Amino acid sequence: MSAASAQTAQSWPMETPREAVAAQLAKVKQGVAAGPFEPDWDSLRGYRTPEWFRDAKFGIFIHWGVYSVPGFANEWYSRNMYVPGNKAYEHHRKTWGPQDKFGYKDFIPLFKAEKFDPAAWIQLFADAGARYVVPVAEHCDGFAMYASDFTRWDASDMGPKRDVTGEIAKAARAQGMHFGLSSHRAEHWWWYHKGRSFPSDVADPKNRGLYGPAAPTGLPADNPDAWPDSSQLQNWMPPSREFLDDWMARTSELIDKYRPELIYFDWWTSAPLYEPLMRDTAAYYYNRSAAWKAPGIIAYKGSQFAEGSAMFDMERGKSDALKLTPWQSDTSVSIHSWGYAQNDSYRTPKSLIADLIDIVSKNGNLLLNVGPKADGTIPEEIAAVLKGMGAWLKVNGEAIYGTRPFHYFGEGPTASGQVRVGGQVEESAQKGFTPADIRFTTKGDTLYVMGLERPADGTVLVKTLYAGTPYLAAPIKSVELLGGGKLDWKQTPRGLELKLPADASGGMPYALKVRVK
Repeated sequence: MSAASAQTAQSWPMETPREAVAAQLAKVKQGVAAGPFEPDWDSLRGYRTPEWFRDAKFGIFIHWGVYSVPGFANEWYSRNMYVPGNKAYEHHRKTWGPQDKFGYKDFIPLFKAEKFDPAAWIQLFADAGARYVVPVAEHCDGFAMYASDFTRWDASDMGPKRDVTGEIAKAARAQGMHFGLSSHRAEHWWWYHKGRSFPSDVADPKNRGLYGPAAPTGLPADNPDAWPDSSQLQNWMPPSREFLDDWMARTSELIDKYRPELIYFDWWTSAPLYEPLMRDTAAYYYNRSAAWKAPGIIAYKGSQFAEGSAMFDMERGKSDALKLTPWQSDTSVSIHSWGYAQNDSYRTPKSLIADLIDIVSKNGNLLLNVGPKADGTIPEEIAAVLKGMGAWLKVNGEAIYGTRPFHYFGEGPTASGQVRVGGQVEESAQKGFTPADIRFTTKGDTLYVMGLERPADGTVLVKTLYAGTPYLAAPIKSVELLGGGKLDWKQTPRGLELKLPADASGGMPYALKVRVK
């Protein structure tokens, strides 16, 4: 893209009248000034993770939007269908027609959500053992899944013609489940930029509310066909002041309307120009949630927040060590996409329970994503996985919920050689656990010992719990298999030795309840 066309994209008018944005920003300014938090990192480091989050351990993420209509490849379809050479681009032209005749906007009338039942969703999530739910209020595609006062391109006015986010919030709270939401709008600045490189509906001014600035990704002198380094956001085209103001208005609108107990921000809010907005957003949100007496939490996965001012999140990854501050791992039941995609592959209940145990032992929470179909139904494969997890948690949940880390997260060989910079284990590198992989959690005077893979002969040796170990205040008094009763065991100089009964769980991880008093 030429410098001239880049300038055109950067000055592309926003849909929302400036007066409405200015009024919302004035409200934010008042909320920030109200305290107790100030918009500087020293003040924001006074934030503390709410106890409800530390107790909950397991939440459900929901990626649902217009992209579920084509249901092809992944939730980036809205962008990729405008990228010549991408498989979604070719699929779209063959299936739906050229992009100037049938664009992404034309999927909206087909997004009817006629079977959407938020109460049924929440019941399924509760049955799975989840304690909080986090729908994506707006993905990068620019279609708001809530009733926004700043756009007509939302689920309340188009498509389902329902306040999807609001209905999920109401159903969750009626079930006693904590409610959060996610915003990926920052990426919308450049999301559709390839749609300007050939005839498409992105260039039509009447669609600007959906397609937005469609600004180039790289700087003016860069190759317009090259994808910038995703970890070096200073080398991306910076967003305009108008776009940043609109982002702030919409983000604060979500806070005011839905009072989320958790807000998740996607990666592009790490772009340098967002740094002042991150401080203002955190101060506004923390001050508002303090006034509601429902302390909130911000989850981020880049470098946009000072350490200790919010909660770090690892996307499709985990920590290889115990962290002293709470953190979160988010992944999806579906392997190739976050949103619904035809012919996707799915995780198993066993693998996800093992991940949950591993994450919780290291002071983390698991936020597990589901991608509903366009009609509002949860794919049967996903529902089956959730029910399988729920069956395990119904028996073993006391070793997960409300627990805190032990002195050491566990023992075993897995993760060696699979860790990238920052101590994060990539999900794609995880090859599964072994019978030697043991994890610990605690609750009061009780220690929970969880095996991530059952030994074929039932023989277990927990090396950390050898006789005289400094990790325990006293010798072990009793050992019980959750769901299986008392066990024969002995604490020897080699460790805690025991034999599990015959497995009736289908090879699922096991949990031991160990008491020293």
